[in-house]
Amino acid sequence: MDKAKIDRINELGRIAKERELTEEEALERAELRAEYLAHFRATLRGEVKEEK
Repeated sequence: MDKAKIDRINELGRIAKERELTEEEALERAELRAEYLAHFRATLRGEVKEEK
């Protein structure tokens, strides 16, 4: 996952602390988080397989 997407997740998180996110922002954040988690899980699974 590229740095720009991670930065955007963080930016939306800061915005959410200041005010309620719009529907579009909330949807974007959910999609980015899902992509981040999928990437994280795939990376973790790869590392676990390598250790065996």
